[in-house]
Amino acid sequence: MKQLTNAYIIDAIRTPIGRYAGGLSSIRPDDLGALVLNALENRNPKLDFSLLDDVILGCANQAGEDNRDIARMSTLLAGFSTKVPGTTINRLCGSGMDAIGYAARALKSKETGLMIAGGVESMSRAPMVMAKAEQAFSRQAQIYDTTIGWRFINAALAEEYGTDSMPETAENLASKHQISRLDQDKFAFNSQQKTANAQKNGRFNREIVGVAIKHRKKEDTIFSIDEHPRLSSLEQLSQLKTPFKKEGSVTAGNASGVNDGSCALLLASDEALVAHQLKPRGKILGMATAGVEPKYMGIGPVPATQKVLTQLGLSLDDMDVIELNEAFASQALAVIRSLDLSDDDKRINPNGGAIALGHPLGMSGARLITTALNELELKAERGERSQYALCTMCIGVGQGIAMVIERV
Repeated sequence: MKQLTNAYIIDAIRTPIGRYAGGLSSIRPDDLGALVLNALENRNPKLDFSLLDDVILGCANQAGEDNRDIARMSTLLAGFSTKVPGTTINRLCGSGMDAIGYAARALKSKETGLMIAGGVESMSRAPMVMAKAEQAFSRQAQIYDTTIGWRFINAALAEEYGTDSMPETAENLASKHQISRLDQDKFAFNSQQKTANAQKNGRFNREIVGVAIKHRKKEDTIFSIDEHPRLSSLEQLSQLKTPFKKEGSVTAGNASGVNDGSCALLLASDEALVAHQLKPRGKILGMATAGVEPKYMGIGPVPATQKVLTQLGLSLDDMDVIELNEAFASQALAVIRSLDLSDDDKRINPNGGAIALGHPLGMSGARLITTALNELELKAERGERSQYALCTMCIGVGQGIAMVIERV
Protein backbone atom coordinates (compact mmCIF):
# COMPACT_ATOMS: atom_id res chain seq x y z
CA MET A 1 0.00 0.00 0.00
CA LYS A 2 1.43 3.34 -1.04
CA GLN A 3 1.66 6.03 1.62
CA LEU A 4 -0.40 9.06 0.64
CA THR A 5 1.35 12.23 -0.43
CA ASN A 6 0.10 15.81 -0.68
CA ALA A 7 -1.55 17.62 -3.57
CA TYR A 8 -0.07 21.10 -3.92
CA ILE A 9 -1.31 24.08 -5.92
CA ILE A 10 1.69 25.56 -7.71
CA ASP A 11 -0.11 28.15 -9.79
CA ALA A 12 -3.63 29.15 -10.85
CA ILE A 13 -4.81 31.41 -13.64
CA ARG A 14 -8.07 32.28 -15.36
CA THR A 15 -9.43 34.35 -18.20
CA PRO A 16 -11.72 37.26 -17.45
CA ILE A 17 -15.36 36.16 -17.40
CA GLY A 18 -17.25 37.29 -20.48
CA ARG A 19 -20.91 38.18 -20.78
CA TYR A 20 -23.20 36.13 -22.98
CA ALA A 21 -22.40 37.21 -26.58
CA GLY A 22 -19.73 39.46 -25.08
CA GLY A 23 -15.96 39.82 -25.01
CA LEU A 24 -15.06 36.14 -25.28
CA SER A 25 -17.88 35.02 -27.57
CA SER A 26 -15.66 35.04 -30.66
CA ILE A 27 -13.33 32.44 -29.13
CA ARG A 28 -14.01 28.72 -29.38
CA PRO A 29 -14.12 26.87 -26.04
CA ASP A 30 -11.21 24.60 -26.96
CA ASP A 31 -9.16 27.70 -27.71
CA LEU A 32 -10.28 29.18 -24.37
CA GLY A 33 -8.93 26.07 -22.69
CA ALA A 34 -5.65 26.35 -24.56
CA LEU A 35 -5.28 29.98 -23.46
CA VAL A 36 -5.01 29.16 -19.76
CA LEU A 37 -2.78 26.15 -20.41
CA ASN A 38 -0.37 28.41 -22.28
CA ALA A 39 -0.62 30.99 -19.51
CA LEU A 40 0.50 28.42 -16.94
CA GLU A 41 3.39 27.42 -19.20
CA ASN A 42 4.46 31.05 -19.68
CA ARG A 43 4.26 31.74 -15.94
CA ASN A 44 6.41 28.69 -15.14
CA PRO A 45 9.16 28.75 -17.79
CA LYS A 46 11.57 26.50 -15.88
CA LEU A 47 9.15 23.58 -15.80
CA ASP A 48 9.12 21.04 -18.63
CA PHE A 49 5.40 20.70 -19.42
CA SER A 50 6.01 17.58 -21.50
CA LEU A 51 6.37 15.79 -18.15
CA LEU A 52 2.74 16.38 -17.20
CA ASP A 53 1.03 13.13 -16.25
CA ASP A 54 -2.43 14.36 -17.22
CA VAL A 55 -4.63 17.36 -17.94
CA ILE A 56 -8.18 17.22 -16.56
CA LEU A 57 -10.75 19.87 -17.49
CA GLY A 58 -14.36 20.13 -16.46
CA CYS A 59 -16.97 21.14 -19.03
CA ALA A 60 -20.74 21.00 -18.60
CA ASN A 61 -22.02 21.26 -22.16
CA GLN A 62 -19.92 19.25 -24.65
CA ALA A 63 -22.56 19.57 -27.35
CA GLY A 64 -20.72 21.83 -29.79
CA GLU A 65 -17.14 23.03 -30.30
CA ASP A 66 -16.34 21.75 -26.80
CA ASN A 67 -17.21 18.26 -28.04
CA ARG A 68 -15.77 14.84 -27.24
CA ASP A 69 -12.73 15.67 -25.09
CA ILE A 70 -12.00 19.38 -24.76
CA ALA A 71 -9.06 18.75 -22.40
CA ARG A 72 -7.21 16.77 -25.05
CA MET A 73 -8.15 19.24 -27.78
CA SER A 74 -6.98 22.20 -25.68
CA THR A 75 -3.74 20.46 -24.76
CA LEU A 76 -2.93 19.94 -28.44
CA LEU A 77 -3.99 23.49 -29.36
CA ALA A 78 -1.70 24.80 -26.61
CA GLY A 79 1.21 23.12 -28.36
CA PHE A 80 1.94 20.70 -25.53
CA SER A 81 3.75 17.48 -26.35
CA THR A 82 1.48 14.85 -27.89
CA LYS A 83 2.66 12.60 -25.04
CA VAL A 84 0.63 14.69 -22.56
CA PRO A 85 -2.84 13.11 -22.20
CA GLY A 86 -6.07 14.93 -21.41
CA THR A 87 -9.50 13.96 -20.15
CA THR A 88 -12.76 15.84 -19.66
CA ILE A 89 -15.24 15.30 -16.84
CA ASN A 90 -18.79 16.52 -16.39
CA ARG A 91 -20.50 17.16 -13.07
CA LEU A 92 -22.42 20.07 -14.58
CA CYS A 93 -21.84 23.26 -12.52
CA GLY A 94 -19.30 21.45 -10.33
CA SER A 95 -17.16 20.18 -13.21
CA GLY A 96 -14.17 22.49 -12.73
CA MET A 97 -13.93 21.80 -9.01
CA ASP A 98 -14.46 18.09 -9.58
CA ALA A 99 -11.58 18.05 -12.08
CA ILE A 100 -9.27 19.50 -9.44
CA GLY A 101 -10.53 16.98 -6.89
CA TYR A 102 -9.88 14.08 -9.26
CA ALA A 103 -6.38 15.36 -9.94
CA ALA A 104 -5.69 15.79 -6.22
CA ARG A 105 -6.70 12.21 -5.51
CA ALA A 106 -4.39 10.93 -8.24
CA LEU A 107 -1.52 12.98 -6.82
CA LYS A 108 -2.16 11.88 -3.25
CA SER A 109 -2.20 8.22 -4.28
CA LYS A 110 1.15 8.70 -6.07
CA GLU A 111 -0.32 7.51 -9.37
CA THR A 112 0.67 10.88 -10.81
CA GLY A 113 3.13 13.59 -9.86
CA LEU A 114 2.45 16.61 -12.06
CA MET A 115 -0.96 17.63 -13.39
CA ILE A 116 -3.11 20.48 -14.67
CA ALA A 117 -6.79 20.65 -13.73
CA GLY A 118 -9.50 23.24 -14.22
CA GLY A 119 -12.51 23.99 -16.36
CA VAL A 120 -13.83 25.76 -19.41
CA GLU A 121 -17.21 26.86 -20.76
CA SER A 122 -18.44 28.99 -23.62
CA MET A 123 -22.15 29.39 -23.04
CA SER A 124 -22.29 31.98 -25.82
CA ARG A 125 -21.26 29.38 -28.38
CA ALA A 126 -23.46 26.54 -27.12
CA PRO A 127 -25.30 25.22 -30.18
CA MET A 128 -28.87 24.31 -30.95
CA VAL A 129 -29.16 20.53 -31.42
CA MET A 130 -31.73 18.46 -33.27
CA ALA A 131 -32.91 15.05 -32.08
CA LYS A 132 -32.95 12.12 -34.50
CA ALA A 133 -36.34 11.06 -35.78
CA GLU A 134 -37.92 8.26 -33.76
CA GLN A 135 -39.36 6.59 -36.85
CA ALA A 136 -38.66 6.42 -40.54
CA PHE A 137 -39.91 9.26 -42.74
CA SER A 138 -40.88 11.30 -39.68
CA ARG A 139 -41.86 14.89 -40.44
CA GLN A 140 -41.38 16.06 -36.86
CA ALA A 141 -38.19 17.70 -35.59
CA GLN A 142 -37.25 18.58 -32.02
CA ILE A 143 -34.64 21.27 -31.49
CA TYR A 144 -33.00 21.99 -28.14
CA ASP A 145 -31.00 24.96 -26.92
CA THR A 146 -27.94 23.49 -25.18
CA THR A 147 -26.89 26.69 -23.37
CA ILE A 148 -28.29 25.56 -20.02
CA GLY A 149 -31.01 23.35 -18.59
CA TRP A 150 -32.83 20.16 -19.52
CA ARG A 151 -32.83 18.58 -22.97
CA PHE A 152 -33.69 15.12 -24.37
CA ILE A 153 -35.72 14.53 -21.21
CA ASN A 154 -36.39 10.98 -20.05
CA ALA A 155 -40.13 10.74 -19.35
CA ALA A 156 -39.62 8.42 -16.37
CA LEU A 157 -37.18 10.87 -14.78
CA ALA A 158 -39.55 13.76 -15.36
CA GLU A 159 -42.45 11.86 -13.77
CA GLU A 160 -40.45 10.82 -10.70
CA TYR A 161 -38.45 13.98 -9.99
CA GLY A 162 -39.79 16.72 -12.22
CA THR A 163 -37.74 18.87 -14.54
CA ASP A 164 -37.69 22.20 -12.77
CA SER A 165 -35.48 24.76 -14.47
CA MET A 166 -32.61 26.27 -12.50
CA PRO A 167 -34.58 29.47 -11.69
CA GLU A 168 -37.55 27.37 -10.64
CA THR A 169 -35.38 25.45 -8.17
CA ALA A 170 -34.29 28.82 -6.78
CA GLU A 171 -37.94 29.79 -6.36
CA ASN A 172 -38.52 26.46 -4.60
CA LEU A 173 -35.78 27.24 -2.08
CA ALA A 174 -37.05 30.78 -1.56
CA SER A 175 -40.47 29.38 -0.65
CA LYS A 176 -39.19 26.51 1.47
CA HIS A 177 -36.75 28.66 3.46
CA GLN A 178 -38.98 31.77 3.47
CA ILE A 179 -36.36 34.00 1.87
CA SER A 180 -37.81 37.37 0.99
CA ARG A 181 -37.36 39.27 -2.27
CA LEU A 182 -35.77 42.12 -0.31
CA ASP A 183 -33.16 39.83 1.27
CA GLN A 184 -32.35 38.39 -2.15
CA ASP A 185 -31.94 41.82 -3.69
CA LYS A 186 -29.79 42.98 -0.78
CA PHE A 187 -27.55 39.95 -1.21
CA ALA A 188 -27.27 40.62 -4.95
CA PHE A 189 -26.52 44.30 -4.38
CA ASN A 190 -23.78 43.43 -1.87
CA SER A 191 -22.24 40.95 -4.30
CA GLN A 192 -22.10 43.60 -7.01
CA GLN A 193 -20.73 46.18 -4.56
CA LYS A 194 -17.95 43.87 -3.37
CA THR A 195 -16.98 43.04 -6.94
CA ALA A 196 -16.95 46.72 -7.92
CA ASN A 197 -14.61 47.45 -5.00
CA ALA A 198 -12.41 44.48 -5.89
CA GLN A 199 -12.09 45.61 -9.50
CA LYS A 200 -11.36 49.19 -8.43
CA ASN A 201 -8.59 47.93 -6.13
CA GLY A 202 -7.10 45.59 -8.76
CA ARG A 203 -7.93 42.58 -6.63
CA PHE A 204 -8.30 40.18 -9.57
CA ASN A 205 -5.17 41.28 -11.44
CA ARG A 206 -3.03 38.49 -10.04
CA GLU A 207 -5.42 35.75 -11.19
CA ILE A 208 -6.45 36.99 -14.65
CA VAL A 209 -4.58 36.57 -17.92
CA GLY A 210 -5.53 39.01 -20.66
CA VAL A 211 -7.03 37.57 -23.84
CA ALA A 212 -6.21 39.00 -27.26
CA ILE A 213 -9.41 39.60 -29.22
CA LYS A 214 -9.09 39.85 -32.99
CA HIS A 215 -11.22 42.30 -34.95
CA ARG A 216 -11.84 42.51 -38.68
CA LYS A 217 -11.52 46.22 -39.31
CA LYS A 218 -9.62 47.50 -36.28
CA GLU A 219 -6.64 46.61 -34.15
CA ASP A 220 -6.69 43.65 -31.79
CA THR A 221 -7.74 44.47 -28.24
CA ILE A 222 -6.83 42.88 -24.92
CA PHE A 223 -9.79 41.65 -22.88
CA SER A 224 -8.61 41.66 -19.25
CA ILE A 225 -11.51 42.66 -16.97
CA ASP A 226 -14.56 40.63 -15.94
CA GLU A 227 -17.39 42.23 -17.90
CA HIS A 228 -20.50 40.75 -16.30
CA PRO A 229 -20.72 43.01 -13.19
CA ARG A 230 -23.56 45.52 -13.33
CA LEU A 231 -23.88 47.56 -10.16
CA SER A 232 -27.51 48.62 -9.72
CA SER A 233 -29.26 50.29 -6.82
CA LEU A 234 -31.60 48.36 -4.55
CA GLU A 235 -34.46 50.38 -6.00
CA GLN A 236 -33.54 49.31 -9.53
CA LEU A 237 -33.23 45.68 -8.45
CA SER A 238 -36.63 45.81 -6.77
CA GLN A 239 -38.28 46.87 -10.02
CA LEU A 240 -37.13 43.85 -12.05
CA LYS A 241 -39.74 41.32 -13.11
CA THR A 242 -39.97 37.77 -11.73
CA PRO A 243 -40.43 35.77 -14.94
CA PHE A 244 -40.03 32.30 -13.47
CA LYS A 245 -43.01 32.23 -11.11
CA LYS A 246 -46.13 34.34 -10.68
CA GLU A 247 -45.57 36.51 -7.60
CA GLY A 248 -42.12 34.96 -7.31
CA SER A 249 -38.85 36.53 -6.13
CA VAL A 250 -36.09 35.36 -8.50
CA THR A 251 -35.04 37.93 -11.11
CA ALA A 252 -32.22 38.50 -13.57
CA GLY A 253 -30.74 40.84 -10.98
CA ASN A 254 -30.48 38.34 -8.12
CA ALA A 255 -29.31 35.41 -10.24
CA SER A 256 -25.95 34.51 -11.77
CA GLY A 257 -25.27 35.02 -15.45
CA VAL A 258 -24.80 32.96 -18.59
CA ASN A 259 -21.11 33.38 -19.30
CA ASP A 260 -17.82 32.34 -20.92
CA GLY A 261 -14.41 31.66 -19.42
CA SER A 262 -11.67 29.18 -18.55
CA CYS A 263 -9.40 28.49 -15.60
CA ALA A 264 -6.53 26.10 -14.90
CA LEU A 265 -4.36 25.12 -11.93
CA LEU A 266 -0.91 23.55 -11.95
CA LEU A 267 -0.75 20.80 -9.33
CA ALA A 268 2.10 18.67 -7.97
CA SER A 269 2.89 15.94 -5.44
CA ASP A 270 5.60 16.05 -2.77
CA GLU A 271 7.98 14.16 -5.04
CA ALA A 272 7.32 16.43 -8.04
CA LEU A 273 7.78 19.46 -5.81
CA VAL A 274 11.35 18.38 -5.06
CA ALA A 275 12.17 16.96 -8.48
CA HIS A 276 11.12 20.12 -10.35
CA GLN A 277 12.07 22.63 -7.63
CA LEU A 278 8.55 24.01 -7.48
CA LYS A 279 7.26 26.47 -4.89
CA PRO A 280 3.78 25.60 -3.61
CA ARG A 281 1.13 28.22 -2.93
CA GLY A 282 -1.55 26.00 -1.48
CA LYS A 283 -2.57 22.48 -0.66
CA ILE A 284 -5.79 20.61 -1.48
CA LEU A 285 -6.91 18.95 1.73
CA GLY A 286 -10.06 17.20 0.58
CA MET A 287 -13.22 17.23 -1.51
CA ALA A 288 -16.69 15.78 -1.06
CA THR A 289 -19.88 15.55 -3.09
CA ALA A 290 -23.46 14.91 -2.00
CA GLY A 291 -26.87 14.42 -3.56
CA VAL A 292 -30.11 16.26 -2.79
CA GLU A 293 -33.61 16.42 -4.27
CA PRO A 294 -33.35 17.81 -7.82
CA LYS A 295 -36.10 20.39 -7.24
CA TYR A 296 -34.03 21.81 -4.37
CA MET A 297 -30.68 21.42 -6.11
CA GLY A 298 -29.34 24.70 -4.70
CA ILE A 299 -29.08 23.34 -1.17
CA GLY A 300 -26.40 20.83 -2.27
CA PRO A 301 -23.46 22.76 -0.71
CA VAL A 302 -24.83 22.09 2.78
CA PRO A 303 -24.37 18.28 2.93
CA ALA A 304 -21.23 18.49 0.77
CA THR A 305 -19.67 21.01 3.16
CA GLN A 306 -20.65 19.02 6.23
CA LYS A 307 -19.20 15.90 4.63
CA VAL A 308 -15.79 17.34 3.74
CA LEU A 309 -15.39 19.14 7.08
CA THR A 310 -16.16 15.90 8.94
CA GLN A 311 -13.65 14.01 6.81
CA LEU A 312 -10.94 16.56 7.62
CA GLY A 313 -11.81 17.06 11.28
CA LEU A 314 -12.37 20.78 10.71
CA SER A 315 -15.28 23.16 11.27
CA LEU A 316 -16.65 26.29 9.65
CA ASP A 317 -15.00 28.26 12.45
CA ASP A 318 -11.64 27.12 11.06
CA MET A 319 -12.36 28.61 7.64
CA ASP A 320 -10.80 32.01 6.91
CA VAL A 321 -12.35 32.36 3.44
CA ILE A 322 -15.59 30.87 2.14
CA GLU A 323 -16.18 30.95 -1.61
CA LEU A 324 -19.81 29.98 -2.18
CA ASN A 325 -20.95 29.98 -5.78
CA GLU A 326 -23.92 32.31 -6.08
CA ALA A 327 -26.14 30.51 -8.55
CA PHE A 328 -29.03 32.56 -7.15
CA ALA A 329 -29.35 34.84 -4.14
CA SER A 330 -32.14 32.66 -2.72
CA GLN A 331 -29.96 29.58 -3.14
CA ALA A 332 -26.92 31.20 -1.52
CA LEU A 333 -28.97 32.51 1.40
CA ALA A 334 -30.62 29.11 1.92
CA VAL A 335 -27.16 27.53 2.16
CA ILE A 336 -25.73 30.26 4.40
CA ARG A 337 -28.62 30.07 6.85
CA SER A 338 -28.70 26.27 6.84
CA LEU A 339 -25.03 26.30 7.83
CA ASP A 340 -25.87 28.70 10.70
CA LEU A 341 -23.83 31.53 9.18
CA SER A 342 -24.92 35.14 9.02
CA ASP A 343 -26.00 36.66 5.71
CA ASP A 344 -23.20 39.22 5.90
CA ASP A 345 -20.39 36.95 7.16
CA LYS A 346 -17.28 38.77 5.94
CA ARG A 347 -15.58 35.48 5.02
CA ILE A 348 -18.20 34.70 2.38
CA ASN A 349 -17.30 35.88 -1.13
CA PRO A 350 -15.31 38.92 0.04
CA ASN A 351 -14.84 40.01 -3.58
CA GLY A 352 -18.34 39.22 -4.76
CA GLY A 353 -19.61 36.07 -6.38
CA ALA A 354 -21.29 34.68 -9.47
CA ILE A 355 -24.23 37.12 -9.31
CA ALA A 356 -21.70 39.84 -10.10
CA LEU A 357 -18.87 37.94 -11.79
CA GLY A 358 -20.90 35.43 -13.77
CA HIS A 359 -21.10 31.65 -13.91
CA PRO A 360 -19.43 29.88 -16.86
CA LEU A 361 -20.60 26.44 -15.73
CA GLY A 362 -17.53 24.21 -16.19
CA MET A 363 -15.10 26.97 -15.23
CA SER A 364 -16.71 28.29 -12.05
CA GLY A 365 -15.47 25.67 -9.59
CA ALA A 366 -11.86 26.21 -10.62
CA ARG A 367 -12.43 29.97 -10.43
CA LEU A 368 -13.65 29.65 -6.84
CA ILE A 369 -10.47 27.84 -5.81
CA THR A 370 -8.25 30.29 -7.66
CA THR A 371 -9.96 33.30 -6.09
CA ALA A 372 -9.93 31.70 -2.63
CA LEU A 373 -6.20 30.97 -2.85
CA ASN A 374 -5.43 34.56 -3.84
CA GLU A 375 -7.63 35.87 -1.05
CA LEU A 376 -5.80 33.73 1.53
CA GLU A 377 -2.51 35.15 0.27
CA LEU A 378 -3.81 38.73 0.43
CA LYS A 379 -5.06 38.17 3.98
CA ALA A 380 -1.62 36.85 4.93
CA GLU A 381 -0.02 39.96 3.45
CA ARG A 382 -2.32 42.06 5.62
CA GLY A 383 -1.34 40.05 8.71
CA GLU A 384 -4.78 38.44 9.08
CA ARG A 385 -5.58 34.80 9.86
CA SER A 386 -5.28 33.01 6.54
CA GLN A 387 -4.92 29.25 6.69
CA TYR A 388 -8.02 27.53 5.34
CA ALA A 389 -10.59 28.23 2.61
CA LEU A 390 -13.83 26.42 1.87
CA CYS A 391 -15.05 26.41 -1.74
CA THR A 392 -18.52 25.02 -2.42
CA MET A 393 -21.26 25.11 -5.03
CA CYS A 394 -24.61 23.64 -5.98
CA ILE A 395 -25.05 21.43 -9.02
CA GLY A 396 -27.98 20.97 -11.37
CA VAL A 397 -30.13 17.83 -11.02
CA GLY A 398 -29.52 17.85 -7.28
CA GLN A 399 -25.92 17.68 -6.08
CA GLY A 400 -23.40 19.69 -4.10
CA ILE A 401 -19.62 19.79 -4.06
CA ALA A 402 -17.18 21.21 -1.52
CA MET A 403 -13.40 21.47 -1.24
CA VAL A 404 -11.06 22.73 1.47
CA ILE A 405 -7.67 24.20 0.57
CA GLU A 406 -4.85 25.38 2.81
CA ARG A 407 -2.41 28.20 2.15
CA VAL A 408 1.24 27.08 2.23
